[in-house]
Amino acid sequence: MAEVIKNRYDFVILFDVENGNPNGDPDAGNMPRVDPETGCGLVTDVCLKRKIRNYVETCKEDEPGYGIYIKDEVPLQRSDAQSLAYLGVSGDLKAAKKDDPSLDGKIRDFMCRNFYDIRTFGAVMTTFVKGALNCGQVRGPVQLSFARSIDPILPQEVTITRVAITTEADAERKGTEMGRKYIVPYGLYRAEGYVSANLARKTTGFSEEDLQLLWQAILNMFENDRSAARGKMAVRELIVFRHDSELGNAPAYKLFDAVHVKRKAEVTVARSYNDYTVTVDEDLPAGVTCERLA
Repeated sequence: MAEVIKNRYDFVILFDVENGNPNGDPDAGNMPRVDPETGCGLVTDVCLKRKIRNYVETCKEDEPGYGIYIKDEVPLQRSDAQSLAYLGVSGDLKAAKKDDPSLDGKIRDFMCRNFYDIRTFGAVMTTFVKGALNCGQVRGPVQLSFARSIDPILPQEVTITRVAITTEADAERKGTEMGRKYIVPYGLYRAEGYVSANLARKTTGFSEEDLQLLWQAILNMFENDRSAARGKMAVRELIVFRHDSELGNAPAYKLFDAVHVKRKAEVTVARSYNDYTVTVDEDLPAGVTCERLA
């Protein structure tokens, strides 16, 4: 078994988008998500976790111990069934638990051991929830916040034409069709995250190897997930704060406040990462060290 992490971590992700839509809002015609009060762009935590899952799946290709639970076109029930088959459980889960009071822990341990994203982010496993098993909800040690752009963004609607006509009837009447796409000309986004060594030890067994894979996945989460809609996206920097203890040596907000991202004074409208300066305070709380990865 890999060694479970023993230190708490807090981290800041800085990523940018150029002429793309980093996270469309289905309630607004797939326009880039925007905070209506500030005009700053938003990217959900779910969107970022999807990129991390995609990278791990691409990198590990379902290597034992690195399966992905939340996966496109794979029903959760199918993945849940793997643990039941392994443990030889069939039929009524409530009855099975009466026969084996430790069934909850066995199922949870199997799922955490075999699925990287459960070991990392946790999961709600509906099959077991409906079966009245306590292992149906696993709280993961790694959590992410929404990402927010440093400056307000101004989404643009771009009209496009295409020569691919949908129907035969339309093809008789016209040679092109009109369409539209939404873009952010440029936006630098900041997300914050947390890694709990305490939850890793008590619940999922998130290991040092898993942690290194997480950093690798964050730094490369856009590199193998390109699309025309998302434009040019890149993680510019990952700033990691390492605590000397399992429960931490300082509140996370103090560490996040130590990271300053500012647009350069001579820049009116930012159009590249070089239009910003990123600094980290050197006088960090005792027991906390900082590493900047790029």
